[in-house]
Amino acid sequence: MAQIIALSRFLHLKHPLPVKLASLCFRSMSSLDTRARAVFSAAVEGVQPDIVVRRSLERHGDKLLVGGQSFTLANNLYLVGFGKAVLGMAAEAERIVGDHLIKGVVSVPHGIQKTLYIHGKEKMLLKKNSRITVMEGAKKNLPDTDAQKSAECIRELASGLTEKDLLLVLISGGGSALLPAPAPPMSLQEKQDVTRKLAAAGATIQELNTVRRALSLLKGGGLAQCANPAQVVALILSDVIGDPLDLIASGPTVMSDFKPEEVWAILDRYKLSFSLPSSMNEVLSKGRAHYGSQVQKQAEVQKDHVLNVVIGSNTIALECASRKAVELGLRPIILSPGICGDVHSVARLYGLLSRFACSPEKETPPELTAEILQLGPEVGVESWDLCRTMNMLVEERKEGWGVTCLLAGGEPTVKLTGKGRGGRNQELALRVGLELSRDEVKSAAVFLSGGTDGQDGPTEAAGAITDGELMKEAMSQGLDIKVSLIDNDSFTFFSQLSEGRRLLMPGLTGTNVMDVHAMLLPLSAQRDFQ
Repeated sequence: MAQIIALSRFLHLKHPLPVKLASLCFRSMSSLDTRARAVFSAAVEGVQPDIVVRRSLERHGDKLLVGGQSFTLANNLYLVGFGKAVLGMAAEAERIVGDHLIKGVVSVPHGIQKTLYIHGKEKMLLKKNSRITVMEGAKKNLPDTDAQKSAECIRELASGLTEKDLLLVLISGGGSALLPAPAPPMSLQEKQDVTRKLAAAGATIQELNTVRRALSLLKGGGLAQCANPAQVVALILSDVIGDPLDLIASGPTVMSDFKPEEVWAILDRYKLSFSLPSSMNEVLSKGRAHYGSQVQKQAEVQKDHVLNVVIGSNTIALECASRKAVELGLRPIILSPGICGDVHSVARLYGLLSRFACSPEKETPPELTAEILQLGPEVGVESWDLCRTMNMLVEERKEGWGVTCLLAGGEPTVKLTGKGRGGRNQELALRVGLELSRDEVKSAAVFLSGGTDGQDGPTEAAGAITDGELMKEAMSQGLDIKVSLIDNDSFTFFSQLSEGRRLLMPGLTGTNVMDVHAMLLPLSAQRDFQ
């Protein structure tokens, strides 16, 4: 088994000493709005590519320290990378390792160098004399021939290494599309057709990844195997809930334990077994014949020669947000970094938690607690996390805290019913605004939802910020929230509402660890319930 280290506890936040800040609850919404935005910015800043690399990669003379291990540098370092954030990661890595870097290749999204330059992100660009070759591809986040050429260059570099060499692998979200290497004789188009048919038939992401790995030369530990006998160190910026290393970019440095029989079972389940190209039958047949020896070989490679380190994740972003919340006089509570499920249910949970936080302790309806606990598993939140959160809200209310900052992250989903413009963060903010605007709630909370990559769906916004005045504000300006939701047109709604002041517009961030949610709860500003 590969050595796996997650650097998600380095920012452990001690519970702050109770301080009475009851006066904070009388601050204006604009004050809460400003602090919510500052908390989000701190979350994004904490997982910037250069910062996470510098935090995890240390150079002391000819020694490179990473994940608690030491590696000797002797002009023997090679670098490869693939993903939306690896350009910034590569720039910082090259600065750290210096002349010991012999050669590198990174596969990045089409047009990203120009985009980073336009957005003033020059520090994420490689210097003109860099030893790393940048190759762009995967337009619209889909594998293409340019990305396939990049993958072939990466495979060639890895395959030529010796036991004296060290391969530094940089991985971030979007890496799967940027590293397409179909197992011969299968073509890229044939592989795409198979995965497209599976997706259309309703296959889960786990099923899709199982099939992808089976049809790839580099995914599912293939890259690490190509690099054998060199030492492989992978620095991973996670964009997947729970940070499962086999799913991030389809796990090129993590041994896959799939069996060919499992692939056939998936294809049979969706009635696709008899509509496959002949090349796929050949690939899977070879996999069946050599499965046992391949697993043993990969296990030996990974045991001693592969180190996987998660250097950036949603958990780390939330911990950075917590630190900022303390600086701003807020009491942070991290609910969960694994929020998922439909935005309808996620919005409902936040509405219920707001109502729970602001209700007098003796008047909290027991059915409210029951509904929160019942809804939790549906949106990826464990019952113990909900109980812990509610207990902390009660304690902070007793202590007289003015504003609590409830933090969470993850990646909810949106069911498309219309043709409008928007993204999951803007739609979630819109739906939470409806929840906070309910007559029986009358919440004083402020809610923010934003994508850490700075882009929410096909829009220039990262998300939006909302509160209990949303409904009233929309009606006064002749805007219909429900019509916007039906057409999935949240971006148009927020753009027209109060001249777009509620939109979150940080621009391209150069990183991506899913979404961050922040709900500021003025606990002392208890409202009456009907």
